[in-house]
Amino acid sequence: MTMLRQSLSQKMTQKLSPQQIQLMKLLQVPTANLEQRIKEELEINPALEEGDREEFEPSEGTEDFDQDNTEPQDAFEMDEYWDSYIEDDPTSYKTRGDSYAAEEDKTIPVAVSSSFHDYLEEQLGMAELSDAQEMAIALQIIGSIDDDGYLRRAPLSIMDDLLFSQNIVADEAKILAVLQKIQRLDPPGVGARDLRECLLIQLENEAAQNHQAPIGEQFVTDLAIRIIRDYFDEFTKKHYEKLVKLLEVSEEELREAIDEILKLNPKPASGYTGDTSQSVNYVVPDFIIVNRDGELDLSLNMRNAPELRISDHYRDMLRDYARKARSQRTGRQEREAVTFIKQKIDSARWFIDAIRQRQETMYKTMYAILQYQYDYFFSGDERKLRPMILKDISEITGLDISTISRVANSKYVQTEFGVKRLKEFFSEGMQTQEGEEVSTLEVKKVLSDLIATEQKRKPLSDEKLTQLLSDKGYDIARRTVAKYREQLNIPVARLRKEL
Repeated sequence: MTMLRQSLSQKMTQKLSPQQIQLMKLLQVPTANLEQRIKEELEINPALEEGDREEFEPSEGTEDFDQDNTEPQDAFEMDEYWDSYIEDDPTSYKTRGDSYAAEEDKTIPVAVSSSFHDYLEEQLGMAELSDAQEMAIALQIIGSIDDDGYLRRAPLSIMDDLLFSQNIVADEAKILAVLQKIQRLDPPGVGARDLRECLLIQLENEAAQNHQAPIGEQFVTDLAIRIIRDYFDEFTKKHYEKLVKLLEVSEEELREAIDEILKLNPKPASGYTGDTSQSVNYVVPDFIIVNRDGELDLSLNMRNAPELRISDHYRDMLRDYARKARSQRTGRQEREAVTFIKQKIDSARWFIDAIRQRQETMYKTMYAILQYQYDYFFSGDERKLRPMILKDISEITGLDISTISRVANSKYVQTEFGVKRLKEFFSEGMQTQEGEEVSTLEVKKVLSDLIATEQKRKPLSDEKLTQLLSDKGYDIARRTVAKYREQLNIPVARLRKEL
């Protein structure tokens, strides 16, 4: 028989308060979304409103009100309680501190929504569709085209979609016939099922439009069509010597044909130039660094965030309750009402304080990064970036590593050399042959420069790049060179080859 036993044990656990959780969430919000987050809080909390007051430093203990406690019953204690609660005015908090970057107007990024599929549907009237069934098939195909302009779904899948959603029976030949009509729509290449078909559609469309062009131009287009249609694999692998032999053309003719192919659009949807063609993502910097007469000046970009305060109306209601409490004329309903009011005021106070702490934490973190990477921010030379990890900034600021990570994630800084993402300044370090500690970002910069100045007819292999880096004092392995090259989105030497 199993015996049940009870025992006592002690353990220490750390739990975040609601205020701390709110601060952590606000730290992760980039400046571009902060205004929307504040507006959401304004909508759900009537005790919070926009205002413009002078900066206020809260006294200790103003946030420690316990809503479950009953108010003091002694008349003297009651007066002191309400006076301290009401007169400790949290309305003078402001979201913009001394580090606020003053600007005349707000920066309002305007994002344009995509209507590419609507543009395709508008052209169906010119697609020579024979009946309502073909129109339904065409709409189903357009709905399956992705944001790049490709049709990724197989005809059999489209057949199933039509059957189950609209009870339309269509065979594969019918779907392919309608697809060919859609592929003649603008922009050229739309509805292609892969890159090869996309390029081929564009070349054939160009050949049809230029049938009266000079013979030389027609030859180049026809040669480009042959390359994509018959020798696409050799083209993608850049086997140019093999293509010269297979096509029986000169290197100059092959170069002209390849130049013609490289002018094509691999993403047809980006070729739509309507007013609302593509969604635009704007980067709003969270920090601004300006060189003022040789001194770097750091400021927070808070110009889109409204200043906040506690509603005067809610404070007046608390004063009314205080008067009733002094005269002992409060009932149950009044106490329930004042509990609600205090909850909303406390919530507003916590939110305003969280915004202020967000400012202080972000500024403190960015200032530490600025001082650590001062030579880079002063000159813009990426080779002057020092090795820096989250722990380095954590030790300087006294903040937790997780807090530094939240600040660095999805945040941007505007410099004289462009808008940079904070995460770009963090990197591991390595030692040169002279024993100097350098950032891996510096090594990537040197690697990128070597590849940029290579002879494209004979690109540098990873082994050769490793040797050249070693000659410059960077002793790293070939596999590390390959890893850095991939992180820079640079293809292997074979794919960088040009005629």
